[in-house]
Amino acid sequence: MTRRGLLIVLSAPSGTGKTTVVGRLVERVPGLVRSRSYTSRAARPEEVDGVDYHFVAPARFRDMIDAGAFLEWADVFGRLYGTSAAETERSRAAGLDVVLVIDVQGAQQVRRRARDAVGIFVLPPSFRTLEDRLRGRGREAPGGSDLERRLRTARREVEMIDEYDYVVVNDEIDACVDRLRHIVLAERSRVAAMRHTIRSVVETFDALEPPVGRPGTV
Repeated sequence: MTRRGLLIVLSAPSGTGKTTVVGRLVERVPGLVRSRSYTSRAARPEEVDGVDYHFVAPARFRDMIDAGAFLEWADVFGRLYGTSAAETERSRAAGLDVVLVIDVQGAQQVRRRARDAVGIFVLPPSFRTLEDRLRGRGREAPGGSDLERRLRTARREVEMIDEYDYVVVNDEIDACVDRLRHIVLAERSRVAAMRHTIRSVVETFDALEPPVGRPGTV
């Protein structure tokens, strides 16, 4: 029997470095895959369709919402993002652990639909560090309106930390990835996640008669 994969939900304020962290985490943990979200926004020059995201037209995204195709979806700064329910289920059924990199809106939807989801919130070392990282990315519109909106959103997001199972601070990327790796490995060893292995091992105990003279014999 194939082990059913974990569903890991990772959220972090914009600018925390979650994309880089998860990319390295997937490289270091065999059997862990990142879900590729669908989005209505245009691809950036360095992004590849089907690798970074599934880029679709807004009309198609809305059609997918109406068809119930998403495990979760959210409007993030005027752009739509969503996770395919079918793709996630196929990966989990195949025994792969799936990590969703989604915002707090999406995480709330996943928890309602998948009670076994494991929630991880990644924090920057400080609000000032987050602001500096956002400014350093060079993606924010002139005048600072995008920056201020992202910072306001970050303040609201950190208020949701208590809804997550784990919190990791991205103060240094390798250390952050290592903490996340240990969380994944620990979750794999929970009884609920190990039931397939437990059952097969216990059956070997039940299949053997206890030797004469040992405890439990007559």
